[in-house]
Amino acid sequence: MTLAVDFGTSNTVVARWNEATEQAETLTLGNLSIAAAANPPLVPSLIYVESFLSPESPRVVVGQPVRDRGLDIAQDSRFFRNFKRGIGTDIRGFLPDIDGHTVDFETVGKAFLNRVIAQLSAVGPLDSLVFTVPVDSFEVYRNWLGQVCGGLNVQQVRLLDEPTAAALGYGLQGGETLLVIDFGGGTLDFALVQLAVTAGGKKPVGFLLKSGDRSLAAKSGQRVQTARVLAKAGENLGGADIDNWIADYFAETQGLGVSPLTLRLAERLKIALSAQTQASEVYFNDETFESLELSLDRDRFEAILQANQFFDRLDARLDQVLQQARGQGLTATDIDAVLLVGGTAQIPAVQRWVAETFGSEQIHSDRPFEAIAHGALQIAQGLQVKDFLYHSYGIRYWDRRHNRHSWHPIILQGQPYPMDKPVELYLGASTEQQPSIELILGELGQEQVTTEVYFEGDRLVTRQVASGNRPMVQPLNDRDGARTIARLDPPGFPGSDRIKVLFDIDRQRRLRITVEDILTGETLIDQQPVVQLS
Repeated sequence: MTLAVDFGTSNTVVARWNEATEQAETLTLGNLSIAAAANPPLVPSLIYVESFLSPESPRVVVGQPVRDRGLDIAQDSRFFRNFKRGIGTDIRGFLPDIDGHTVDFETVGKAFLNRVIAQLSAVGPLDSLVFTVPVDSFEVYRNWLGQVCGGLNVQQVRLLDEPTAAALGYGLQGGETLLVIDFGGGTLDFALVQLAVTAGGKKPVGFLLKSGDRSLAAKSGQRVQTARVLAKAGENLGGADIDNWIADYFAETQGLGVSPLTLRLAERLKIALSAQTQASEVYFNDETFESLELSLDRDRFEAILQANQFFDRLDARLDQVLQQARGQGLTATDIDAVLLVGGTAQIPAVQRWVAETFGSEQIHSDRPFEAIAHGALQIAQGLQVKDFLYHSYGIRYWDRRHNRHSWHPIILQGQPYPMDKPVELYLGASTEQQPSIELILGELGQEQVTTEVYFEGDRLVTRQVASGNRPMVQPLNDRDGARTIARLDPPGFPGSDRIKVLFDIDRQRRLRITVEDILTGETLIDQQPVVQLS
């Protein structure tokens, strides 16, 4: 059995491939899923730690039961929401201490996914698993997912960018150019994708019909053969930020302190305003027994978005992806359809913003929650994905001019992967009788802005700050025991190259290195992932 997991900041979706019907179907995971007729079965990405006496197997409450028991509205450090954002990031501020243990977000995320995957055991034996990941995710996050799956009895685990999966999941199979806007609880991702189909050895054919109809390619029995990613852009911006902005608005205008309860009410107001022009919720203070009505209309809601540079950030990411497209001879007029994915993409102001550029007739928004998980299953059905690196990889060096460490790129953003030929680097000893050679490698993000993840009180917040034209860097091996890439026997001497380092990117977008000792001819490291160096 093949399963796909769309692990989201707000909600998680699990889908399986039905061999009998040859179609994807969304699974209900018992009481973990939301029981709502209006939406497909979603698992709220919420977790409450009841006991942390055993860090390897904490006792937790996951998904919808967290809400059913009211655990998401109490001021309790054992409750976690939006924890996906903290995985693999440098958190500024405190981390909760539970039962004498400091709890990081990697541990919380692992406990959540372990419970979700354990619930799947009732479905049947698992052969293949596909996880979807945000465009802007770093290798550390992807490697963490691999570690979570390390103990599973699964033959194969694969990763796929979320917007690429969404393009496949909408069922619009043809030779068209699709722009996917994946806007969920934690991330905003754009991807420009071409889906190629083959019929009888001829050139790709097929075209899009109206939303809800199957394409000509699907009706004629053609299958998508290749998904080619032409451009992509992303950043940490999503529904969780909007919830914080709304909660801050009520704190400023009504003196209502920000708490898990007010954030929950802010989320409900935001969701309601997607279907109606005005919404209200009642806040009850269980200490003073006072109640307060929180009201918000669309005009005020959009003013809140505007005040937080929401649309400016949308414009910046769209400009980024269109600039990449222009490098390949494409413009906005060459985009045949825009696919909207994620709960935040359902906000009327967002849809209006899209329509101003592309026209409402090109927008498809009828599969906001299931498209990613359903599309991810396609790569288990023989689909080929041709993708490129969204981040560069580089090595750290001492910049004497500015008296600081800087980074020199060795594999540039835009490089297709897997790579056809590795990049070579020759290094020598710098001192007499040098016993080893160290090299610090990093994944280099965009230079325009840097995203900081920090705590404000007890809530997790992200903030965009100016980077000063320096890239956002995620070091991959800057820790004890991992910086050394070669132990020299015999010791090294200055004056000549001693080792050759080969850098390669595999199909899962992992940076691997091979280290050869030029003097002895020995291979010291062979195709080892950098984030697993020890």
